[in-house]
Amino acid sequence: MTTINDIAKMAGVSRSTVSRFLNKNGYVSEEAAKRIQDVIHDTGYMPSQSAQSLRTKKSGVIGVILPKISTETASRVVSGINQFLQKNHYQVLLADTSLNHEKEIEFIRLLQSRNVDGIILLGTHISTELMRAIQESRVPIVVIGQDMPETTSVIYPDYLATVEMIEYMLERKYRQIAYIGVGEEDPAIGIERKRAYVDTLKKYHLTVREQWIQLGDFSIESGYQAMRRLMETSSSRPDAVFVVTDRMAIGAIQYLKDHQYRIPENVAIGATGASTLSKYLEPSLTTIDFQNEEAGTLAAQLMVKALEGEDEVEKKVIHSYRLLKRDSV
Repeated sequence: MTTINDIAKMAGVSRSTVSRFLNKNGYVSEEAAKRIQDVIHDTGYMPSQSAQSLRTKKSGVIGVILPKISTETASRVVSGINQFLQKNHYQVLLADTSLNHEKEIEFIRLLQSRNVDGIILLGTHISTELMRAIQESRVPIVVIGQDMPETTSVIYPDYLATVEMIEYMLERKYRQIAYIGVGEEDPAIGIERKRAYVDTLKKYHLTVREQWIQLGDFSIESGYQAMRRLMETSSSRPDAVFVVTDRMAIGAIQYLKDHQYRIPENVAIGATGASTLSKYLEPSLTTIDFQNEEAGTLAAQLMVKALEGEDEVEKKVIHSYRLLKRDSV
């Protein structure tokens, strides 16, 4: 087994120089660093994580808590997190809550017991218990997707993006715009997007009809059933529908196709998510792209800044978005 002494001998440098290079805590000339890196590459040397942890008091591991690892949004966010952290010599430890809110608090405490250096949480709700767990944490926590008080957060502009979507529908001459959303347990998706929908209709002096606001549970089937209620139980039918997620929009579109409605001639559909499938649906789905991978990268950058002790670490960062104008509107 190759040791740090072997690396030093093969690279023609002192053991302390190799140690400084590995721990990034002192000057190493470019020439020496290249020789050390070449030897490490040729030998496949891997420094002992436990030994490094004892020296630096850091594990080199960041915990990432996900609501559901199988979703495309989560996988994109994790990709952004992982790529940035790997470049900065951190490893990622994933924890999947399977949409169980209590698991978020449990994992925050469990990951700390595993001596992670920090935690990135993909937030799905805000509760007093969760806020307390974050405030009591011994390690930095960065939240993605929810605006939590006194917490470093990467926030999606849910309100502004939804306003732009509704205004785009209005520009395209749709006036009877309905809404398919989710419950208020998720403030960003369940409250902010609905508030933007209602505010925009009022801004343009359009009636907000309660029967045209239907809720689901993020699933494709719930989108199908919400669209069924809109089209079968309302006294009048909408000519456009904003759906808060691509996944639910797939169900809504399938209902319309099953009942011979033409999209967008009879009913236009707009959504949020920019999933891979959205581009290949027939018709292609007009949707909001929150650029999840970049959001993950941004959260990882904030985490590394916090761990490196930078004084100016932003508390709230509002991430960008873009409206993908396709054939469904």
